[in-house]
Amino acid sequence: MAPRRARGPVRLRLPRSDATLRMLSLLAFLAAWQIAAAVLQSSALPTPATVFGRVVEETVSLALPAHLGITLMRVAVSFALAMAIGTAIGIAMGRWRSVDVLLDGWLVLGLNIPALVTIILCYVWFGLSDTAAVVAVAVNKIPTVIVTVREGARAIDRRLLQVAQAYRLPRWQTLVRVYLPQLYPWLTAAARSGLSLIWKIVLVVELLGRSDGIGFQLNMFFQFFDIAGILAYTLVFAALVLLVEAVALRPLERRLNHWRS
Repeated sequence: MAPRRARGPVRLRLPRSDATLRMLSLLAFLAAWQIAAAVLQSSALPTPATVFGRVVEETVSLALPAHLGITLMRVAVSFALAMAIGTAIGIAMGRWRSVDVLLDGWLVLGLNIPALVTIILCYVWFGLSDTAAVVAVAVNKIPTVIVTVREGARAIDRRLLQVAQAYRLPRWQTLVRVYLPQLYPWLTAAARSGLSLIWKIVLVVELLGRSDGIGFQLNMFFQFFDIAGILAYTLVFAALVLLVEAVALRPLERRLNHWRS
């Protein structure tokens, strides 16, 4: 019999879960918050229990769900407009050089105009309305979608399109089965970055010129120096963003890009 090889020390491998790690990170954040609040003993930093109690209070009164629903509506409409317009223009700029040269100056201008300027101009031109709010948010996001999608359109493998043409694949099937799958990583990147940006701009829009929504409520709490209210609405809003990211965006990204693996 061949001599047995000496085995090294046995290492215990614990199963790791992304959800577990995220939960531990969240618990660490809450613990740090509680310790900081206990040490400072200041009204400027209420304890997590105080803030969560305020969340329950605002939810029971239906104030939080009402304002949150209005903000979500503005986010959804703005996001859909920005993605649709930005994707169409981005594909055109990436595919045709003449369109790229024609619109490149406008794109650079749109990327460098501050969001605050766009919001103020939209309120002046369209009045203090939801239309102005949605337009302001969409206009601020469209240039970043264009940049991302344009790079994706430039990276399309033309040989695959030639194969589809050689097999006389209809244009619609070529678009759905050959062109768009190569563009999915860029579209999902634009969607994820765009959603994170739109959340923030919507709050600024509501703070400046609307009488409802999360941004409006944060402004009211700020005027009364209501830190618990500010943190309560902020945490609920942040939790919803994380939920959308985990439940919708990440699974959608994995599904659309599964063919690459």
